[in-house]
Amino acid sequence: MAVDEGAVDLELDRAHSARMYDYFLGGTTNFPADRESAGKAMAAFPAVLVAARANRQFMHRSVRHLTQLGMRQFLDVGTGIPTSPNLHEIAQATAPESRVVYTDNDPIVLTHAQALLRSSSEGRTAYSQCDARDPERLLKSPEVQATLDLSRPVALSLIALLHFVSDGRSVSDGRSVPGGRTAHGVVEYFKDALPSGSTLTVSHVTPDFDPEALGRAVGAYEAAGTAVHPRTREDFTRFFDGWELLDPGITVTHRWRPDADHDLSQVTDAEAACYGAVARKP
Repeated sequence: MAVDEGAVDLELDRAHSARMYDYFLGGTTNFPADRESAGKAMAAFPAVLVAARANRQFMHRSVRHLTQLGMRQFLDVGTGIPTSPNLHEIAQATAPESRVVYTDNDPIVLTHAQALLRSSSEGRTAYSQCDARDPERLLKSPEVQATLDLSRPVALSLIALLHFVSDGRSVSDGRSVPGGRTAHGVVEYFKDALPSGSTLTVSHVTPDFDPEALGRAVGAYEAAGTAVHPRTREDFTRFFDGWELLDPGITVTHRWRPDADHDLSQVTDAEAACYGAVARKP
């Protein structure tokens, strides 16, 4: 896949949530505006680095667990900037034949799509430029259709995405999104469209443990031009209505099936600040 970096406006003079997250994870795809806003978020909520790491490790563990359960098709919506190991690297380390589609609507991710396409020889990876708030178009995209068999179980990942989706029908700058849906509407569309045996993995920022500190962090993001919508455990639980939660159910990200590589045992729930869960469609 050839990518013309000159074809998109990356707005490097403005902070972007994906590049801020890359900075929190120790990545290098970030610029002065991103680092400035990230610094303000860290000053407002010093645990943001811990929360980012806990969220990323939750993704790693959940993908590894799903491959062990036999899942071989993965759809990662809201991919963000590639930070190795990426989802396909985790899945294909256990099951080389795994097929993975990444999707995002952010032009910065498009410029790095080559890193997402380095599949094992036995499997396949693809990247689709789509908006999560238009799930019908996303599932009909050529990349999804050519890579995944949607009549067979698919592991859908919505990692640290839905708190950037409002309860309205437009993006934060007021532009309408074709077929745009609320966060719960997006999830319900995917749940209806995917076949029995599919799984849903979600992580999401919550105000439940330290609302004042999280509120300051949200303010820092909003000052940088990105709206964030933290949700309570009750709202988070609704994403899984009708599906069977896998053990240990709904918990804070760093407490979801910790393994031998787990290095966040001393982290508090307030520091992790995100719920995580995985469920299967009956």
